[in-house]
Amino acid sequence: MPTPNASKNKNGNSPKKQLILNAFVENCSGHQSPGLWRHPDDESSDFNNIHHWIKLAKLFESAKFHGMFIADVLGGYDVYQGPRNLSAAVKSGAQWPVNEPLALVPAMAAATESLGFGVTVATTYEQPYHLARRLSTVDHLTGGRVGWNIVTGYLDSAARNLGATEQPEHDERYAIAEEYLRVMYKLWQASWRDDAVVLNRETGVYSDPARIREINHVGKYYQVPGPHICQPSPQRTPLLLQAGTSKSGKAFASQHAEAVFVAGHSPAVVAKNITEIRQQAHKQFGRDPKSIKFLALICPIIGKTEEEATTKFAELQRCGDIDGALALFGGWTGIDLSQYDDDQELRHVESNAIRSAVEGWSKASPSVAKWTKTTVAKHITVGGLGATVVGTPAQVADEFERWIEEADVDGFNIAYALKPGTFIDVIELLLPELRKRGLFWDDYLVKGGAYRENISGQAGQKHPADDHPAARYHWKAGVEKDNHIITPEPEQESKHSLKRHVDASPESGRPERRKSARVPS
Repeated sequence: MPTPNASKNKNGNSPKKQLILNAFVENCSGHQSPGLWRHPDDESSDFNNIHHWIKLAKLFESAKFHGMFIADVLGGYDVYQGPRNLSAAVKSGAQWPVNEPLALVPAMAAATESLGFGVTVATTYEQPYHLARRLSTVDHLTGGRVGWNIVTGYLDSAARNLGATEQPEHDERYAIAEEYLRVMYKLWQASWRDDAVVLNRETGVYSDPARIREINHVGKYYQVPGPHICQPSPQRTPLLLQAGTSKSGKAFASQHAEAVFVAGHSPAVVAKNITEIRQQAHKQFGRDPKSIKFLALICPIIGKTEEEATTKFAELQRCGDIDGALALFGGWTGIDLSQYDDDQELRHVESNAIRSAVEGWSKASPSVAKWTKTTVAKHITVGGLGATVVGTPAQVADEFERWIEEADVDGFNIAYALKPGTFIDVIELLLPELRKRGLFWDDYLVKGGAYRENISGQAGQKHPADDHPAARYHWKAGVEKDNHIITPEPEQESKHSLKRHVDASPESGRPERRKSARVPS
């Protein structure tokens, strides 16, 4: 993956890591920055128009972004001023309304050649047989450029609308997801032999029945006889992405994820989790730890001068919606801050979760004298719970390098404040600086290639790597049915006993101030 202009690390021993860059979006208005749809330069409220998305996809491909990472939720943010009160989210447009993400992809893929598309779909609310078909279909239509961001869900509002009173418990959601992946691997990798489709016009055989078989999965949560209704797609198994750094989430990522989405306000927040996932992947599952790519959430506010960047950020914050931010915070954490007075110091409330979160933020932003719910809301109106960095191209590039060196990230999911303005600033101002430093490629490794090829940096690696669990299910050409084991290992229910993960954990602090890039408070 290194290009000819790759330079040395500070230690001078090895080439710099070239960054993976995805644009982080959602099929809604505003996404991570509630209220900024009001800004005169923002176009995110055009999300219902397919030409809006085609234009974005062309923009990202012209800049050689690896992919577009499309978030999703299946319910509204109804914790703030709750219970079950959607008013703040509805009024501010805080990820409401939100449309289905996968429907966007074929149109964008038809207008591009190499851009990948990572789509979020929750295992808890979708039957694996149905989702396997949908993802295989889109993998075919994109020529192998689709990825699946595997989530288990986190909103009770979604569960209520999908036949339950509340979500399954955190650990059970991961146990469901574990079995879900086994079903998917069997459908995608094991039910069709590579050469099952023969298209013999002389004999009239479209597919050879001897090369297709039932999977006959019988588990605790699913019974799926199969076979897969689609022939193998270019990637067979789409690129597998995952987010979640609870103990269960890390165990799941260590085994299955090819790219992991991490969020925190400084490299120190995510460094420990990245190290643990890499170590667990190697020691427990025999995977190459460097094959798992870690992408940090970041929202860069860039100006040609530091003053311009600071002024731009101040203007964005003025457009931010406080109640919308608190609605998002409530959905992300399960904490309703409306119960506290506007000027109440949150360091001294009874909630351990709130005190811990505020303590983490205060260490990273010591200039904030008093943490109130308004302070918290302002903190996340531009960029959400990830890092927001403000500065010149050189200063922001310094901050990107700091994340690489201190947290071992492989790249970033770039959130926007304004769409497409934030992305245009990244393309026109930041990417030339990154390329000058040897941190970003000049072109796709494989033009028209699979998403997995360009993310992994391995030309020809369309299918999961040999050390990935999906590969053990792969029914290769020439292997007779009786000689191929459809279940290559004992299937065990996930037994990780874990606490519920809260995104605004004690570690969720802001990056400390430094001249190379400013993270505003």
